[in-house]
Amino acid sequence: MNVYRLLQLNRRVKNYRIKFLGLYLLHKFNKRYLAVNLDPVLACNLRCKMCYFTDADYVKTLKGQFEPKELKAVADAIFGRALKLQIGCGTEPTLYKNLPDLVSLGKKYNVPYISLTTNANLLTKEKIEELLKAGLHEFTISLHGVTKETYEGFMKKASYEKFHDAFKAFAELKAMYDFKVRINYTFNKDNFYELRDFFEHFDPKSFDILQIRPIQKIGNTEYNDFDISALEDDYPKVVKGIKDTCKAYGITVLAPEELSVLKGENQASFIFDYTFCYVSPKQFWKEGFNWRETSFNEFSKEIGWSSTLLTNVFRSKKTLKSLSNKLNYEIEF
Repeated sequence: MNVYRLLQLNRRVKNYRIKFLGLYLLHKFNKRYLAVNLDPVLACNLRCKMCYFTDADYVKTLKGQFEPKELKAVADAIFGRALKLQIGCGTEPTLYKNLPDLVSLGKKYNVPYISLTTNANLLTKEKIEELLKAGLHEFTISLHGVTKETYEGFMKKASYEKFHDAFKAFAELKAMYDFKVRINYTFNKDNFYELRDFFEHFDPKSFDILQIRPIQKIGNTEYNDFDISALEDDYPKVVKGIKDTCKAYGITVLAPEELSVLKGENQASFIFDYTFCYVSPKQFWKEGFNWRETSFNEFSKEIGWSSTLLTNVFRSKKTLKSLSNKLNYEIEF
């Protein structure tokens, strides 16, 4: 399954009423439509300056991990409705000792696409291969700097060498396994221009997707300069150069054409909160969901989820506007 083509299709369908009607029908006929984002452990090995893990007070609240037997209950409750399983949503999943078992559970429940979001500093070739054998389809790698100085400056406690060792392993293993590698590059005014030299540092054979996304406020972070207006004039030219190179190598690009696009209404995001399902040791989709004893289907009946989806077909854009900026990139091939 190509989830990026599904995202592209979502953008092409402009009428949000059709989107919600589609979700309603998928739900009623017991089909998959959820993007399950699961944090198996609430911890991280790095302290990235643009991340809330640099907020000491907040980090104190992030405690806990799933026990192996709990993961089976999680899978029973929700995996049957998952179109995609994203392991790692706001923490570092490679700290979880039973990670291959979690991937295997996703495969056992026939989840069409299983992805892992990680900073890659704990990945070795052996661990990567173990995850691939368990059924992983994609590695999504966080990146905040192209050069060693910027990378280690923004991603505190990280090793530039270990990071690139993982990409060397990706390149080698691509000859043996069918999987994708996606780089998520979060930019600000201090690391943006390094993108011009991106392919001087990264082997195009080691990754398949590149997302270029602007800094966003996600809590109290050490780096807090969110003003990127100074980049507006140069942004299109720099990103076009990246896109042209990526096209030559067959790499998928996720990036807005212009920064001004981020200020507008994004109809593709109206359905975000109705497909997004967050799971962690402290939270499971919606409040009141007793996932240890109740399935998604049972709980959705209790809260009238089917009626909510159908009602949204007839709601105005104004009512749904709060969801308009969830997706801030475009897809090109």
